Amino acid sequence: MLEMVDIHKRFTPGKAVLQGVSLALAREEIVCLLGPSGCGKSTLLRIIAGLERADRGQVRLEGVEIGDLPAHRRGIGLMFQDYALFPHLDVAANVGYGLRMQGMPTAQRRARVDEMLALVNLTEYAARAVDDLSGGEQQRVALARTLAPNPLLLLLDEPVANLDRLLREELVSELRRILKALHVTTLFVTHDQEEAFALADRIAVMRAGRIEQVDAPPQLYRRPVNTFVAEFLGFRNLLPITVDAHGGHTVRTAAGVFTLPDARPAQLDPTVRLLILRMLRCSMFNRSRLTYAPLTGRVVGATFRGSVFQLEVEPVESEAISRLSFEFRNRGRVRLPQIGERVALWLDVTQMSVVGGA
Repeated sequence: MLEMVDIHKRFTPGKAVLQGVSLALAREEIVCLLGPSGCGKSTLLRIIAGLERADRGQVRLEGVEIGDLPAHRRGIGLMFQDYALFPHLDVAANVGYGLRMQGMPTAQRRARVDEMLALVNLTEYAARAVDDLSGGEQQRVALARTLAPNPLLLLLDEPVANLDRLLREELVSELRRILKALHVTTLFVTHDQEEAFALADRIAVMRAGRIEQVDAPPQLYRRPVNTFVAEFLGFRNLLPITVDAHGGHTVRTAAGVFTLPDARPAQLDPTVRLLILRMLRCSMFNRSRLTYAPLTGRVVGATFRGSVFQLEVEPVESEAISRLSFEFRNRGRVRLPQIGERVALWLDVTQMSVVGGA
C-alpha cells in the first residue's frame, strides 16, 4: 500500500535528518514510527504527505511514485497534534469542511458527516462550537474530519499528545477500534512506547534518521535488536556478559550466572552482547521451577505504585553494578521492603534476552 525507499533529507549542511529510511505498509495495517524527539519521525511523515520533499529516495502509494504530486492530490489524510480545528465553525461544519472543498453535494455530505460523528461517538455534538469541547472531544472531531474524505492513507502526528494520561489511554483504544472499523491504512508518530504498543500492528523504532528495528509489539518487546532499542523501551537492567568456559547457554554477569534456554550459542559474543533482566518477571519467593535463578541484593530504593511496587536493588556480590530495577505486583500479601534491607529475588531466565551493543 505504501512504500518508502531509501529516503534522505537534510535541512542544513552536515545535518542529516533522514539517512536512508526504507519502510513498507500493507493495506489496512497500522504502523507506528517510534523514537525520541529529533530522530526524523515527523519529517518522514511530512515527506509522505507532500509538505516536504525528500533529497533522495522514493515514496510509492499503491505502486505509484508520488514524489512530484502536490499534497492535495495524494489522497492522504493528515492529522496534527494541535488538531487545527476552525473555531468559527460548529462540529458538523468542521467535519464536513474537506467534503465541501471537494464539491460533494449537500445531502451526501450531511450523510457522511453523520456517519463520521456516529463513528467517534459525537452524534449529539453536531451543532456545538468546538471551543466548548474538551480536549478529548476535539481530538475526535479532528479525527472525524480527517477520515471523512475517505483517504487512501491516514497520517497521524502525535495524535493524543496533548491529552492527560487517563484520557490518552482511553482514546488510544478507541482510535484503534475506529481505524480497524474503517479498514484504513495508517502511519502514526509517537515517542510514547505504551501508546505505540496499544495502537500499532507493527512498530518502527527510529534513531538519528535511521530505522533500528521493525517488528510487531510482542516481538519488539521480547527481542530488541540492540541496547538503544532496549533502553528506549524502558529496560534499564543491561549487563555485560562473559560466556561460560563450557559453552552452551550459560553466561556470567556481575549479578550472577544464568543459563538462558532460548539463547543460541552463536549469539553469546562477550565483546558486543548485553543481557537484559526484565523488570516484571521476578519474585520475592523461592520458585522450585528450574527457570528461576537467585539474586541477593540490598534495597536502595522502593516506590509504591498502586498495583505494583518498584525496587531498586544493589547486588551484594558485586561492586560493578550500582543498582538493578524490578517491579512486583501488589497483591496485598507482600510488604514494601525498606531501604537498606537485604532481599533474595528469583529471576525468571526465560524473560532474559541477549542483545547487541548500541
